Amino acid sequence: MSTPSLSEDHLSAQIAKLMAETAKINAEAHWYPWIATAGVFAAALAIAKLFL
Repeated sequence: MSTPSLSEDHLSAQIAKLMAETAKINAEAHWYPWIATAGVFAAALAIAKLFL
């Protein structure tokens, strides 16, 4: 069994980095609808405050 070459190590590191970034994006994507809803709610309150 041979030891991995430098290019194989580099490729493995890139794959690990992409997997970590994907996990982060997927975790953040869970919160996007809640943040958007909060933004719409805040905008509606601001508009209501202007006219009331």
